[in-house]
Amino acid sequence: MNEKARILHVIKTLNTVYGDAHIALKSKDPFQLLVSVILSAQCTDVRVNKVTPVLFERFPDVRSMSEAPLEELEELIKSTGFFRNKAKNIKAASKIIIERFNGELPMTMEEMITIPGVGRKTANIMLYNAFGVIAGIAVDTHVKRLAKRLGMTSETDPNKIERDLMAIVPKKDWGKITYVLINHGRQVCKARKPLCNKCPVQDACPLAKQLI
Repeated sequence: MNEKARILHVIKTLNTVYGDAHIALKSKDPFQLLVSVILSAQCTDVRVNKVTPVLFERFPDVRSMSEAPLEELEELIKSTGFFRNKAKNIKAASKIIIERFNGELPMTMEEMITIPGVGRKTANIMLYNAFGVIAGIAVDTHVKRLAKRLGMTSETDPNKIERDLMAIVPKKDWGKITYVLINHGRQVCKARKPLCNKCPVQDACPLAKQLI
């Protein structure tokens, strides 16, 4: 099996195993999803989902969020960590969305990354989950770790990892592969102690061949 065939085998197998993989963050509309994604930085999705119901009850839309007192916003999101920076980004993002995009989130990568607090990872998450637009692959810590372990990249920079993944993952799978790898990373290919003996792709994984 050559390298390309090996990687395609890994992708196909993981897609089959984690066929229902999807974003864990809960939201009612694209703007609420954006706020949730910003809050999820250095924080678990479970924690974010506990914080957002109260947050969105108080500030449910882009207009009310743009007018939210910074101190109150900080207090509501405090448990997600880095709350001061997140609060500033959420307010700044809200104002930009109103002023530059007439209160609606843009649907292109180029426009999305002009919003405060939005880099390529967040933009990819937003475009795919909010609008079904496939522009790239969101690279979070799980994706970064697994792409390296599975021999899909030798890079450490998220943008370069994304570039390598886009070159080998079929475009139709770009949006979903993030959640497939996240699920596999949480359930099997764990950071400190990967469960290689339980891995469905151990036969095609460079790391598993070293550890088993």
